[in-house]
Amino acid sequence: MSDTDTIKGLTQEQVDKLTADGLFNETVKSQSKSVCQIVAGNVFTYFNLIFAIFACLLILVRSYINMTFLPIIVINTLIGIIQELRTKRVLDRLTLLNAPKTKVIRDGKESEVDSQTLVKGDLCRFKSGNQICADAVVVDGIVRVNESLVTGESDEITKKKGDMLLSGSFVVSGECLAVLENVGLSSYASKITLEAKASRKKQQTEMMRSLDKLVKVIGIAIIPIGILMFCRTFFALGNTLQQSVVSMIAALVGMIPEGLYLLASIALVVSVMRLAKKNVLVHEMACVETLARVNILCVDKTGTITENKMSVAQVEPLEYYEQGEFPALHEMIGNLVNNLNADNITMETLQQYFDSEKTRQAESVCSFSSETKYSSATFSSGDTYIIGAPEKLLLNEYSVYESHIESYARKGLRVMVFGILDYNPEGKKLTSPAKPLALIAIGNAIREDAKETFKYFADQEVEIKVISGDNPVTVSSVAHDAGIINADKFIDASSLQTDEELEAAALKYTVFGRVQPEQKRRIIQALKDNGDVVAMTGDGVNDVLALKSADCSIAFGSGSEAACNAAQIVLVNSDFSCMPSVVLEGRRVVNNIQRTASLFLVKNIFSMLLALFTLIVGHRYPLYPTQLSLLGAFTIGAPGFLLAMQRNRSRIKGRFLVNVAIKALPAALTDFLLVAIFTVYNNFSGIPHEQLSTSVTFILLTVGMAELYRVCRPFDLFRAVVCVLMGAGIVGGILLFPGLFAISSMPLPLFVMTLIWMAGAIPVFYGMCKLIGKLFNRFL
Repeated sequence: MSDTDTIKGLTQEQVDKLTADGLFNETVKSQSKSVCQIVAGNVFTYFNLIFAIFACLLILVRSYINMTFLPIIVINTLIGIIQELRTKRVLDRLTLLNAPKTKVIRDGKESEVDSQTLVKGDLCRFKSGNQICADAVVVDGIVRVNESLVTGESDEITKKKGDMLLSGSFVVSGECLAVLENVGLSSYASKITLEAKASRKKQQTEMMRSLDKLVKVIGIAIIPIGILMFCRTFFALGNTLQQSVVSMIAALVGMIPEGLYLLASIALVVSVMRLAKKNVLVHEMACVETLARVNILCVDKTGTITENKMSVAQVEPLEYYEQGEFPALHEMIGNLVNNLNADNITMETLQQYFDSEKTRQAESVCSFSSETKYSSATFSSGDTYIIGAPEKLLLNEYSVYESHIESYARKGLRVMVFGILDYNPEGKKLTSPAKPLALIAIGNAIREDAKETFKYFADQEVEIKVISGDNPVTVSSVAHDAGIINADKFIDASSLQTDEELEAAALKYTVFGRVQPEQKRRIIQALKDNGDVVAMTGDGVNDVLALKSADCSIAFGSGSEAACNAAQIVLVNSDFSCMPSVVLEGRRVVNNIQRTASLFLVKNIFSMLLALFTLIVGHRYPLYPTQLSLLGAFTIGAPGFLLAMQRNRSRIKGRFLVNVAIKALPAALTDFLLVAIFTVYNNFSGIPHEQLSTSVTFILLTVGMAELYRVCRPFDLFRAVVCVLMGAGIVGGILLFPGLFAISSMPLPLFVMTLIWMAGAIPVFYGMCKLIGKLFNRFL
């Protein structure tokens, strides 16, 4: 241990020197990417490399007009960079406000500082709810800690003077002073994190995982297809080098889903920024989609259903107190609670109510533990005052008082027993029951917005599970008053002895009382094993294990530091009523991307089929790259990005890639069939390639607009404006820039034929929609 003054701590001069020497508590990595990482991540992508190669090939063959895809790629890249930078700015500001803080003693004065500014040798004060920010040695006080996040062992461990506190563990109860030994990257937790980073795979949601698979498959497939197309066109058909390169690039450009992945990434980034502006801090971007898919939400009673405040409703003396010779009851309880640290909301409430000064100094105290569910103080006379959960203190005598206690519980009041022992329990389970002196009933007001919030989740078919350490009757009563469906289905988790009983109860009951932290985690796991997508809200140290186990974890900013660090989402203002908006944001993203992704996939599926077709029949590819740019800009890219930002409250159903592919099939197959037949027929007629490609472009634009019309239904003003603007953009592009988009003039017979095919494309498309709908209806 360093030569730290265990009373006054380090001096500011020592702190400055240690900071300059690099002995400060730096973190393994920041919450967000650096500016350089954002720019590099958007610029140096696989498909950007492919497009760069395409551009070089077109420059070599001097076909500059077919490089119109380049501005679109540049714009897409810039949009990605700008949106990520904007989000980084908002998130960094919110992260700074919510950064972990630690109480430190320097120059004899106690203050609260950012944990990252601590240095080796700092004298810190840790109490219940704090997460240990660096390896430290206890110099005064006693705490019980949970080291599950660093060692995997969930048992609570008592730490006394001279014991080591491992960084990453969290204080369950008690208070201590400790001197930091290993800070920053040399701490135990940092070493584990650095080792894990090398082997840890980034967690991805179904949507991003599906897009990754799609990108990889297409990214590999375009290489052999491109080589085959060039060889076929150049060597077999005898086209010029320029024609062969242009034909190959036209086929490959259409296959690349460059905008789809960008659309999904930007939509998620924008969602994170929107939530940040509502004081919702998102630690992992993937959880936005996960929360949108949640069908079970697990909540605690205090702080979620009820206000994070308590009040003593009644103190009722019991027969044992009235028959004995004891000091005043108010004084006795005051001597107990005022000898303890106010390390949880319950103790703060009791100290405020029993606010008399201490008349007795305890020799030893045991702070509240979620395992034993009591607090105690032992005095020099040998007697111990104890307060806690009735069944934990009364043991086999609980049945004597059960009906009376439950009469309070049915009113939604939490009941605690105050009693006396003739031995020191030392923080362990009681070996004999306490002598009960009084019942203390504590109440929590239900949040004003609780009913409305839970009604929203009921309407959205999200099941609520209430998991609490309180009496199940009390929790059930409170849940019923808050409007939670099936709140009368409750169980005492202490009665569940086996894993099988717990797993069965997790599926059957809505309210769980007297739950141990490890049981919370196992309930969450049982629901996940059943195929449910589970979210968990929590604010206490006893919620950490369950938060880490849930598919999506939400913590309250006013809760414990350990819970906030373990959660993926932090409600900075501790406002549970904003949860619907968080869910809606996720649904907006996923549903809109599913809706608009079909626009992107139409071009990819069609281009793949047409490329294979031209290889088989031996014809030249009927399109130019610049024509695909016109098609992509006004029937895919621009409307896709616009529609992805709209509100969408629909519940997410089915699998992402399956949904998108099935919705894209009608337009893709219509495009392929019409273009294949039209190309074969007109190639035998000897129509020049420039005129043929123009006719094909008009047919594809017609089907593209029909698909956009279908995607936009049901129409609102915004979607109607999008359709009109895209149609105007197509007409304007053709009339104003025919040369840029390789639109050539056609003889009247071919023009009339093209119009007939365009008109016929509409019924063919809708017929294909009905056919695909019947074949794949069960997947949608």
